[in-house]
Amino acid sequence: MKIVLVTPEIPYNTGAIGRTCVALNLELVLIKPYGFSLDEKAVRRAGTDYWKYVNLSEYDTWESFLEARKPRPESLFFFEEHGAQTFYDPDYPKDAFLVFGCESKGLPLAILNGLEDRTFRLPMLDSRVRSLNLANVAAAVVYQAMRPQLGG
Repeated sequence: MKIVLVTPEIPYNTGAIGRTCVALNLELVLIKPYGFSLDEKAVRRAGTDYWKYVNLSEYDTWESFLEARKPRPESLFFFEEHGAQTFYDPDYPKDAFLVFGCESKGLPLAILNGLEDRTFRLPMLDSRVRSLNLANVAAAVVYQAMRPQLGG
């Protein structure tokens, strides 16, 4: 299973997600451009001393990621606040790519077009909350996706 961040903007979120990846032995895939440098203290601080252990892959574009990795369509899971289904609905295969967009804009429509059946949301009960923190969403999703492997 892999976590994919498309054009992440906030180094703290990327660092925290990297730390989660280390905890669960997952690969972190980053799609450029970033809103920060991976050398920044904030990324290392959020990932603490675990950042050096992150199994990290980087790609210049979404297209270069698809070309290099050739993921099966049914292994791609996109997470957006307006997904048609909740993240509880699918059965996640062990080779799943859990894909998240940047903090301010989410995933580009060019990526999501035609993939509505692969787009999921985290339910929120209070409409005053527009969105949740990316690191929190990624952690919730990956723990749900890995529930069978984690004994849940």
